[in-house]
Amino acid sequence: MGQGGEPRRTQAYDEELGAAVARAQEGDEAAFAVAYRLVQPGLLGYLRGLVGDEAEDVAADAWLEIARDLGRFRGDGAGFRGWTATIARHRALDLLRRQKVRPRPAVLEQDVLELPAAHNTAEQAFETLSTRRALALIAELPRDQGEAVLLRVVVGLDGPSAARVLGKRPGAVRTAAHRGLKRLARQLDVERPGDGAEEGPEQGPV
Repeated sequence: MGQGGEPRRTQAYDEELGAAVARAQEGDEAAFAVAYRLVQPGLLGYLRGLVGDEAEDVAADAWLEIARDLGRFRGDGAGFRGWTATIARHRALDLLRRQKVRPRPAVLEQDVLELPAAHNTAEQAFETLSTRRALALIAELPRDQGEAVLLRVVVGLDGPSAARVLGKRPGAVRTAAHRGLKRLARQLDVERPGDGAEEGPEQGPV
């Protein structure tokens, strides 16, 4: 369970990821490559939501720090995703401070949109979007909602983990993600009338 009683969100590959991280901490370079392969798509998608075309360079810097500090990490696969997202966000914010600009609209690549995640109708609808339409919809969200959606859906973090990355209260992050996903779902209903006719009301925060 996560903080506040929320079931901890996991990915199908988290067990494999946790095992790879443990081996990497013992010096297994091939295991580190496995961890990189599992984490990088979601991490890159999140960074594209913050720094646009600079995402790959920021990710490279983040992975250098991740590799350097790997021995300090304590946790499982889900924890590793949160830890790497925190490092990547810090590197992205460093870049933005140097550039003195706001985060740019998200550019989600197709492989990121196809990552296994999503456990409700709004998230599933979001994942079916084309890259271009995802860009347009995310760009319309307020920054806090957009970043919360990226962390919850693309990186796959639960509310407390996303809150630690953002330095906010879990409730605030859950609310931002919930509002962002509801806004995306409403927009999809407008564009594709009838698709969501049988969904029924939302049952609470994501």
